[in-house]
Amino acid sequence: MVAVIKTGHSVQRVLSYNENKVKEGTAQCIGEGNYPAAVQDMNPSMKCSRLVQQNALNANVKSNSVHISLNFHPSEKYSNEKLLQIADAYMEKIGFGQQPYLVYRHDDAGHPHIHLVSIKVREDGSRIDMQNIGKNQSEKARKEIEKDFNLVRAEGRKPEDTALVKPLAVNKVSYGRTESKKAMAGVLQSVLLHYKYGSLAELNAVLQLYHIKADRGSGDSRIFKSGGLVYRILDTDGKAAGVPIKASDFAIKPTLAFLERRYALNSGEKSFEKKRIRSAVDTVFLRKNREMGQLVSLLQKEGIAMVLRKSDTGQLYGITYVDHVTRCVLNGSALGKNYSAKGLLERCGAGLKTGDTVEVRKASYQDFKGCRQTAFESDSSGIVSKGTEALFKPEHQADYVPAALKRKRSRKKKRGRTDLN
Repeated sequence: MVAVIKTGHSVQRVLSYNENKVKEGTAQCIGEGNYPAAVQDMNPSMKCSRLVQQNALNANVKSNSVHISLNFHPSEKYSNEKLLQIADAYMEKIGFGQQPYLVYRHDDAGHPHIHLVSIKVREDGSRIDMQNIGKNQSEKARKEIEKDFNLVRAEGRKPEDTALVKPLAVNKVSYGRTESKKAMAGVLQSVLLHYKYGSLAELNAVLQLYHIKADRGSGDSRIFKSGGLVYRILDTDGKAAGVPIKASDFAIKPTLAFLERRYALNSGEKSFEKKRIRSAVDTVFLRKNREMGQLVSLLQKEGIAMVLRKSDTGQLYGITYVDHVTRCVLNGSALGKNYSAKGLLERCGAGLKTGDTVEVRKASYQDFKGCRQTAFESDSSGIVSKGTEALFKPEHQADYVPAALKRKRSRKKKRGRTDLN
């Protein structure tokens, strides 16, 4: 078991994240601790009210929300009852046994995991000290729980021991070779629920890697006017093939309304994701004889696919980056002018003119199976093995700042001087 602890300034935001997962069908609230009612008898507002009211007892605690994820080995398939027992034991051992908390089971990753939502303010208004809680209380609790519940141990595991965690194992759709609807459903199930996209264009940047396109139709079409959406299979040239399938015909109902909810859920600063792509691009430009084809090839090795948008005449006018490691989709303009189509062409110099075309192999996530572990190995904290942390870590902390950097520097008084005033 691997535990990840985060604190924040808004318990409402943490609850909203988990409740949105519930609405999308990728999570469920399975239990609660120290609440006056069972979860099945409470709505989201009631869940939030209990936490907010207790936080109000101490307005001096600014970072008052606690968000914990307990991550298990992919081979561990436990019932909700056992997960609740593990959650209760963990919260008791780290000193949160008397705090109100909610337990969410998430099914949106390659390994089983639960999220715990709680607060740092006690019933008497005092504050729970969480300094080094991960290294001290949480690490001790993890070892005891692994032993008491006979869980797979995280400490000391080798990377090959955790090979059961798989990337998005979906194949490109090939018209005429496989059952169209079934093949498309597999891709949509994986991409729509796991990638972070903020528009239909960004979503299509990922889908076209699997030879699929989400289509609203032209502005004067009946589909567009009625707010409809269809999915089409694309051939190797990117042209539509076969009969389109309505979004409502798929089991997960990936309609336009569904996508708009995903856009809101995926909204955010994405500072970590942007920094990773910028760094990868800038690293390529440290080399001599830079050109666009080389950039595409080298980024592909880092798990980043460049989707090039070209006019009918072959002129490059836009670039979308699909990062299969962080599963984030970003337009070049969102990263800055140096990462847009025009900026990259200028940085490439004579390597590629604006009107030239680039042949890019449409690579799916399967082409980057080894990238996820490589990208995160350098972030290991030493508590667990590098392989385990890389595979089990459900979320990266993009806005993390060490506590030492947050402290105000105290002024030193100079000796031999007195205040005559």
